[in-house]
Amino acid sequence: MKTFLQLLEQANSEINQISCSELNDALGSEDLVLVDVRSKEIIQSDGAIEGSVNIPRGMLEFHADQREENPFRRPELDPNKKIVLYCGAGGQSALSSKTLQDMGFTKVFNLTGGTNAWVEAGFSLKK
Repeated sequence: MKTFLQLLEQANSEINQISCSELNDALGSEDLVLVDVRSKEIIQSDGAIEGSVNIPRGMLEFHADQREENPFRRPELDPNKKIVLYCGAGGQSALSSKTLQDMGFTKVFNLTGGTNAWVEAGFSLKK
């Protein structure tokens, strides 16, 4: 059996990372989809990066399945766009990034350090 830390280490070795400053520079681009994988309760409490959509990690596969007949499909998860996922510290979004890659998405990035690093870098969250 693998531990959470082993899964996380494996995911981080296989995914692309993006820094807070790189993400800040990319914000507003029409080719960027910013996805917050945290729960709605955490987002309501802590806030989110402006312009992001909330797709909780537990529902990611359902929403990422781009078949037209899929009633859970989220069209904003456009496989042709750059998709940046984030969470609080980077663990949930790293595993989520790996999942999207496994589903065939090719332009997937994890925000290194999540919202903790984002705020520490001097950027804000919107409540």
